[in-house]
Amino acid sequence: TFNMFFRQNFEQRLNLTAQLEPIRELTIDLTLEKSFSKEYSELFKDTANFNQSNAKQHLNPFASGGFSVSYVAFNTLFQNVNPNEITTTFKQFQANRQIISNRLATENPYWATSGGVVNADGYASGYGRHSQDVLIPAFISAYTKQDPNKVALLKQNNSKVNNNPFRGILPRPNWRLNYTGLSRMPALAKTFSAINISHGYQGTLSMNSYTSALQFADPFRVGAPQFIDTVSGNYVPFFLVPNITIQESFQPLIGIDITTTKQLNLKFEYKKSRTLSLSLVDYQLSETNATEWTIGGSLRTKDVKIPGFLRVFFKNQKSLQNDLNLKLDISMRDEATSNSRLDQPNAYGTGGQKVITIQPSIDYVLNNRINIKLFFDQRRVIPYIQTSAPN
Repeated sequence: TFNMFFRQNFEQRLNLTAQLEPIRELTIDLTLEKSFSKEYSELFKDTANFNQSNAKQHLNPFASGGFSVSYVAFNTLFQNVNPNEITTTFKQFQANRQIISNRLATENPYWATSGGVVNADGYASGYGRHSQDVLIPAFISAYTKQDPNKVALLKQNNSKVNNNPFRGILPRPNWRLNYTGLSRMPALAKTFSAINISHGYQGTLSMNSYTSALQFADPFRVGAPQFIDTVSGNYVPFFLVPNITIQESFQPLIGIDITTTKQLNLKFEYKKSRTLSLSLVDYQLSETNATEWTIGGSLRTKDVKIPGFLRVFFKNQKSLQNDLNLKLDISMRDEATSNSRLDQPNAYGTGGQKVITIQPSIDYVLNNRINIKLFFDQRRVIPYIQTSAPN
């Protein structure tokens, strides 16, 4: 006669950091992260006569949460991409589905006992081309160049609140490198006071807002789905995942920062990034690729001669007493977004732009109260789609 609402919250976080110095002046920073959360709720209710013993039932079980790990997927980052063409990696993703489908059927005891067969299209019954349990491992194996016969499958088990269906997806370390030893070489030390070479990679794989499926059935508790949805023809998994996202970036792929003994600073950075978001609702992949390079320099000089018409502001002195800083930065960022839909022959660009930035400046500290700066800042935006205007 009384509804008892029961709820459990579980959260797991892993964060590992390490710094290595294999040779002098070379530092390598490693980071590895993982987060997993789950909330489980149910109604603990006496459905029979409240005077009878052992009559309470666990009703309406529901679980939800999120999952994220540091990841590495740059094996397919440097492919040639045309926003209006299907990429070779996406084609591989589609091809991997058959292998994953047959692996899942082999590992599901209900499939064989219920008369499961491999259909004419190569997919096992209950694990079709749009099955969630097929798509997630096929996507990961294609975009990380893993063997589809060995990539981890999702686990269909929720016997405990801390059970993680994605535990087969292991976190991988990200890194950042800095090397400053070149300026110590005698041949370079005469000209350069500092030479810094940098390189870094950061990537994440996440599946947020997953929920349990109310139609999931595992009567013999073998850790596999038994109920097949009559509409899709696929087994209903325990967890429903709306999307899976991979974000990665080289920040930078290569960076060089040089300072000479004459106070001239030069720097160059080249960055590359990608965002992949696979929707498991409408079965399309949104892919954004971006490249960016930056060239900059600055010069600190002193005893700069003052033009005659300005000397009245400097008490008729012939040269500047403090240092004059000259700086110039030029950068270009190019990014494009395309959508590819499963089992469709074409892709199409949905956005993107090229941004060119020019920033020269002259800076002079007159005294501890007055700072004079002359600068110019131009940002030019060239869109790739007609619905956006140039800026």
